[in-house]
Amino acid sequence: MDTTALRQLPSVDRLLSHPGAPALIAVYGRPLMVEALRAVLDTTREGARHSAPIPADDLLIEQARRTLEEWLAPTLQRVINATGVIIHTNLGRAPLSTSTVRAISEAASGYSTLEYDLESGKRGSRSLHAEGLITRLTGAEAALVVNNCASAVLLTLTALAGPAPDHPTGRGVLISRGQLIEIGGGFRVPDVMRQSGAQLVEVGTTNRTHRHDYEQAIQPDAALIFRAHRSNFALVGFTTEPDLNELVTLAHVHGLLCVDDLGSGALLDTTPFGLAAEPLVQESIRAGADVVMFSGDKLLGGPQAGILAGRAAIIERLKRHPLARAVRADKLCLSGLAATLTHYLVGDALEQIPVWRMIAESVTPIRGRARRWARSLNRAGLSCKVIDGESTVGGGSLPGTALPTALLSIEHPAPDRMAAGLRHEAVPVIVRIEDDRLVIDPRTVLPGDEPLLLASLRRLAL
Repeated sequence: MDTTALRQLPSVDRLLSHPGAPALIAVYGRPLMVEALRAVLDTTREGARHSAPIPADDLLIEQARRTLEEWLAPTLQRVINATGVIIHTNLGRAPLSTSTVRAISEAASGYSTLEYDLESGKRGSRSLHAEGLITRLTGAEAALVVNNCASAVLLTLTALAGPAPDHPTGRGVLISRGQLIEIGGGFRVPDVMRQSGAQLVEVGTTNRTHRHDYEQAIQPDAALIFRAHRSNFALVGFTTEPDLNELVTLAHVHGLLCVDDLGSGALLDTTPFGLAAEPLVQESIRAGADVVMFSGDKLLGGPQAGILAGRAAIIERLKRHPLARAVRADKLCLSGLAATLTHYLVGDALEQIPVWRMIAESVTPIRGRARRWARSLNRAGLSCKVIDGESTVGGGSLPGTALPTALLSIEHPAPDRMAAGLRHEAVPVIVRIEDDRLVIDPRTVLPGDEPLLLASLRRLAL
């Protein structure tokens, strides 16, 4: 080890006196600058022990700048979704409408009436901010918003079937074996039931469950029948199961509740757009389900939320349960959700909510954009053409169905490397690779992202 080289290592104080230091201190603050300099010096010292030269002070300051940028670089950043997956869970699910973003910004930038009643001048309830809109849209008697749909399931099972003084080991929850699903992130219905303290009662078989299977499974300690929508896969072939109307009737005849977990939160009919029929929240309410739960950030097209709607007496039990406070929605969620729901009430959801605007868009304008992009990029040196393809809804909604689209197909000797380059742009671009071609689906590229997308592709063509 060369001790002479180590003695040449500058001190932190000397580097803080360097002409380049004040500008970094002004941006990052002195304490963090000192920490970065110490980290750089530690690395340099370790290198010197292995005969690496000591960099000049200018280079050490530059290394400190890069260290500070790396430490504070946001890991949650905006991207351009060119995959054609409309509700892309990994990319944040539903982009929000302009009105929703504005409402969230207003709630975030100042004080609000989150739990304040302007008429009485006293404490109010946060649940009212979205409840009236939900009940008007769905026909439910009451509603409650929590932070996501998994919380809605956990709260419902805990409050309605979990351990209680008269049932210390929890009560039975009947569910078809074909609905014991797992969704993204390893979220499994049986695991949530165990966590809630409810007793899982499996009914029927994986592919066929009959009404009499439920009837035979009802025991004195049963609390409810639970229906879980298979949102991320389809069960086809030799299958059968009772519809919700049958389950509601059966539950109520036996003094049980019927809970319907819809997941995706569709308030509009999907069939006019060539998609399969997704269960509507309104239909479940009309069928008489005591509680219907669904997400705010899937087909609803709003912020992440779990929404519970149903009978007033049951929703009130959920509101009063201690777990409700632990999973309650905050002011940003409630303000954004209210703005999103308003689109449905005034009838402009197809135009204003990005998810529905993408679903409703026909192939003709998509192909027009793809052709315009191809012409521009061919002039820049890329080999592009427009091909037919498919977009998917995603987000655990409408599995096995797709929307026809037009894709921008780019020939490149190393499409994986090009895709990686796009992911490292200042605004990352996420694409698909099909048949050794890089493909871009204009359906999911937001209007404001088009210039950035084309600029990134042109840079990679150089």
